[in-house]
Amino acid sequence: MDLEESVETIEAGYEFLLAYAAQGRPAGAESGPGPHARPTIENMAVAMHSISEVFATSQNEFEQVIADDCRKARAAINFMLAQDKIGSEMVDNLNASIHLRAVLTDLFLYSEVLKPLSTEEESGVQAYDATKTGEN
Repeated sequence: MDLEESVETIEAGYEFLLAYAAQGRPAGAESGPGPHARPTIENMAVAMHSISEVFATSQNEFEQVIADDCRKARAAINFMLAQDKIGSEMVDNLNASIHLRAVLTDLFLYSEVLKPLSTEEESGVQAYDATKTGEN
């Protein structure tokens, strides 16, 4: 899994988990029609491991922070995956975990620095320039 794919897996997985947590599913063995949380959580763990490996030897301090945050969030995820039953409440607690949120925030910042989502020319939205106060 390359870096961009790993980032997408984590971001999409978090969005799925938010929706899953909102469903109020009781903890139970995952069977029958899905969607089920476990495959998504497993994919997120693999993606975090991949990112940790990519940045393991980086000399960039922020990439080291991302790798460390991924290791911490992956520990929480693996703890959760070790449970026989996963329900909405457990997923909601994972979503609220400072470790998972740190990874997401790290990746949002990292992605924006490397590849801004849009520029003024593409979006048609004029950027705010704080150095130009009171000018039209």
